Amino acid sequence: MAERLTDKKKKKILADYTELESYSATAKLNGVSKDTVRRLVASCADFAKKAQDKKEENTADIIAYMERKRDIVCEILGKGLDALNSPDKLAEASPAQITTALGTLIDKWALIGGGPKDEAEEDALSRSLRELGEGLESDE
Repeated sequence: MAERLTDKKKKKILADYTELESYSATAKLNGVSKDTVRRLVASCADFAKKAQDKKEENTADIIAYMERKRDIVCEILGKGLDALNSPDKLAEASPAQITTALGTLIDKWALIGGGPKDEAEEDALSRSLRELGEGLESDE
């Protein structure tokens, strides 16, 4: 017969599932079956609300941390953009590497609503991305 789960173990499984969002990974981490994890999650009536609240809290914590590190983050991003825009680096890069970098930049830029048509004041990062984009457009 299977061992009964203590309340402490159940709470740990739910917490792990909230973080991992995977029945299999949570089951493996806790030494139980994925069906056990699934049943436990389903039996917790307000679990979805708790999980959403925890995700929002984690997101807010990360944003607050990044805001405190804004200067360092912008410096790193600036250096990364300079490296991406280096003619030597571009000449050495494969088309797949270039398109991956471009896709990532475009996706992230779209998420924050950036671009030259924005009304907001342009900062150094925005200017670098815009110039990179203009350089790519002129190469066509």
